[in-house]
Amino acid sequence: MTASPERPAATTILVGVDLGLPNFDAELEELGQLAQTAGMEPVARVACKRKAPDAALFVGRGKADEIKELAEATGASEVLFDQSLSPAQQRNLERHLGLPVNDRTLLILEIFAQRARSHEGKLQVELARLQYLSTRLVRRWSHLERQTGGAGVRGGPGEKQIELDRRMIDESIKRTRERLEKVKKQRATQRRQRERRETFNISIVGYTNAGKSTLFNALVKARAYAANQLFATLDTTTRSLFLQDQEGASGTTGRSVSLSDTVGFIRDLPHGLIAAFQATLQEAADADLLLHVVDAANPHYREQIAEVQRVLDEIGAGGVPQLLVFNKIDALEPSQRPRSEVDAFELDGVQVPRVFVSSASGEGLPALRRELVRIVGAAHATPAMDPGSA
Repeated sequence: MTASPERPAATTILVGVDLGLPNFDAELEELGQLAQTAGMEPVARVACKRKAPDAALFVGRGKADEIKELAEATGASEVLFDQSLSPAQQRNLERHLGLPVNDRTLLILEIFAQRARSHEGKLQVELARLQYLSTRLVRRWSHLERQTGGAGVRGGPGEKQIELDRRMIDESIKRTRERLEKVKKQRATQRRQRERRETFNISIVGYTNAGKSTLFNALVKARAYAANQLFATLDTTTRSLFLQDQEGASGTTGRSVSLSDTVGFIRDLPHGLIAAFQATLQEAADADLLLHVVDAANPHYREQIAEVQRVLDEIGAGGVPQLLVFNKIDALEPSQRPRSEVDAFELDGVQVPRVFVSSASGEGLPALRRELVRIVGAAHATPAMDPGSA
């Protein structure tokens, strides 16, 4: 019996519309990386400018005709938009192009579904997917308008199939939320136990593919999955990290802290995913310190920092103290290399300490540990400096 051939990757046309908003990715580089992460093969890219999206086809009829001709010339099997499409726009585009049309939101959901490993992660992805599908039932699928009902048929007389499907999805959303609520309570219990032990909690956050998991592995000698791809890991991993006051010196004192690796952020991360991953992202909101990992070799690192800050504010972690970790300095040109291992970076009008490291080579990690010792030591010393509060 011969083995079945491997399923070929879906050939995709990438489409981006510049609506005058900041940080438009004219080269559609990040969308292309997302598509490849999901197992797709981009064969062409189309970028255009509009003052506002076309209500029916998003890009307008002329550009839609151009995309259709490009799809026929390249043999593309689907079209992927960098922006979110309304259910009506998605339906109209599919009819006009004769091809499946998806948007950035569904693409990210697909990647999350592929990457989730833990029971909690799968539940969170399922909730976000169901919430997305519930908005697509309204106009996209015409077969859902068929009426059902009568004796021996589920649903009341004359009840439309779309109403049955909507009710089924609503019931699934309710069940998934209830199961996630149990997980949330379990995490809250674990956090209370750490608080009773007076454990200092550090969460690693940052833009996807900035090297968070590689840094996590380097610091705690763990084996969390790390790869040069977007959203390599979704599930939070927590380990104990021992910090010595003087690294390597004999007779030194030290303390253990709790270090958590969390899901990465990305531009236009769907709000439904942020809400669904609230249980996981709560680790960041409840942390004593955030290690904000930045890809120093990425020319758009400032925009990525701003996006991470936006999500942190949304989940209630905007006020947590941060230590910026500029990673991947081994990928910088000699002229771009930092002059010192530690300095300060202005973040939302505040000077925040910054450390330059390479998680892959280990360069700068001793300086990072020393900075962590300083911050954790200062946090533990602060209560002792105020003995007056009885």
